[in-house]
Amino acid sequence: MEENNKIFIKIINDLRVDLADEFDKNFERKAFFNDKWQDRQRNGKGSLLLVSGKLRRRIRSKIEGESIIFSSSETYAKIHNEGGEITVTPKMKKYFWAKYCELSGKVKYKKDGTKSQSKRASSISDLALWYKSMALKKTGSKIKIPKRQFIGFSNETNKIIEKVLNNDLKEIQTTVKHILKTNK
Repeated sequence: MEENNKIFIKIINDLRVDLADEFDKNFERKAFFNDKWQDRQRNGKGSLLLVSGKLRRRIRSKIEGESIIFSSSETYAKIHNEGGEITVTPKMKKYFWAKYCELSGKVKYKKDGTKSQSKRASSISDLALWYKSMALKKTGSKIKIPKRQFIGFSNETNKIIEKVLNNDLKEIQTTVKHILKTNK
C-alpha cells in the first residue's frame, strides 16, 4: 500500500510542476494557452499583467491531500483571472488623484509654454489624464475588469494531465518489468 502512495505522490507532484510551468508560460504568451488576453484600454499596448511582473512571481502551488492548489498573495489576482467588477471607493479616488498630481507634474513644457510633443511627454500626459478620469468617477460606480485568465482548467490543462499520466505510467511499467525480470 505504501508503494501505491509513493506512486500517487510522484504523479501529483509531476502534475504540479508541469502545470505551474505552463501557467507561468501564459504570461509569456499573454494568453491563457490560446485564449489571448484583452489589451489594456489605456495606451492599448502590451498586457496589464506584465507591467511589474509581481503577479507572475507571486503565484505559488502546493499539494494538500489529493489536491494541487495554485494561489497568489496579490489581492488583484482573482479579479484578473476571473474578470468582474470592482466598486469605486473614496480610497481609490484619493489614489487616482495622487497619481494624477504626480504625473501631471512630470509633463514637460517648451520654453514658449506649450506642452512638449515628445513621445515620453505625450505618454505621461495620456497616463495623467487616465488617472484624472478614474479620480472623477463617482464613488460607488463600477469598473469592469476583463477576464485575463492565467490559471485554471481547460482542454490544454487536460492534455498536460494526460501527458504526465502517460509518462509516469510508462515509467511504472518499466519498473515493474525490471522487477519481474530480477525475480525470475
